[in-house]
Amino acid sequence: MRRLLVCGSNGLLGQRLALMLGGQTEYEVLNTSHHRSFVFDHQLFDYTQLDLRRASDVKSLVSSFQPDVIINAAGATNVDWCETHREDAWAANVVGVEHLIDAARKVGARLIQISTDYVFDGKTGNYTEEDRPNPLNYYGKTKLAGENAIRISGITYSIIRTVVLYGSGYRVKKNFALWVLENLKQGERIRCVDDQISSPTYVSDLAHGVLKIAELGKTGIYHIAGSEAASRYEFASRIAAAFELDSSLIERIRTSDLSQRAVRPMNTTMITLKAETELGLKASSLDQGIALLKQELHTSRKN
Repeated sequence: MRRLLVCGSNGLLGQRLALMLGGQTEYEVLNTSHHRSFVFDHQLFDYTQLDLRRASDVKSLVSSFQPDVIINAAGATNVDWCETHREDAWAANVVGVEHLIDAARKVGARLIQISTDYVFDGKTGNYTEEDRPNPLNYYGKTKLAGENAIRISGITYSIIRTVVLYGSGYRVKKNFALWVLENLKQGERIRCVDDQISSPTYVSDLAHGVLKIAELGKTGIYHIAGSEAASRYEFASRIAAAFELDSSLIERIRTSDLSQRAVRPMNTTMITLKAETELGLKASSLDQGIALLKQELHTSRKN
């Protein structure tokens, strides 16, 4: 039985990985995050607290657990926060990765790192794994620095870049889809840009891709993203339609109308042919992903 260490287990992707791995016997799984407790404490998941910024803690845990694969779904993802809290963002997105690299090297573990479309400048869109990164904001710069630390480390690795991740979870930070739903259900007006184009990614699609890479022993860089390009305005409008909410509450604006601290890339759509071909992964369309989200939320309300 192979051992799998998951970092960032209380986040949206980490929770989905825990649920998918919970019913299988191929791996012995240890879930971790910097929180004292796990959102699934009521279930029989193995969990321990781990702060990736503490080198000695990372080294000790990895040395004792001896994982074959480490999945790092942890990190700081609030783009504007990273812009104004640069030291903390670097610690979360780079230093923590460096600590995992050192620990993985000592036990011969493979590292699967979750990265972002924001390593690109958004000038062209349709990015492949071979395209040259050029981040515009500090968040993107920290994620690229984490990627680069892994690529020169000499360890066996996979880097997965994804885009506008959405889905439901327990006490997760509001992703775009949940933010739209919360406001529209309360009758609140929201402003959504129509000039930032991306490929919104349903969380289960990303989780499936991560586990396929772990299962098949794939290495290198992979783009895993939704199969359809959309602006934030289009995404919000499709959510409103699916949930039968008032789309007139959604105001169409331009990025220049916002006072965001961090510069945003305008088009970060991704080519996912490599993941489709090598992993057999077929990502959801926007409407399919939103329908699955609706089903998730309905099921969680009944439970």
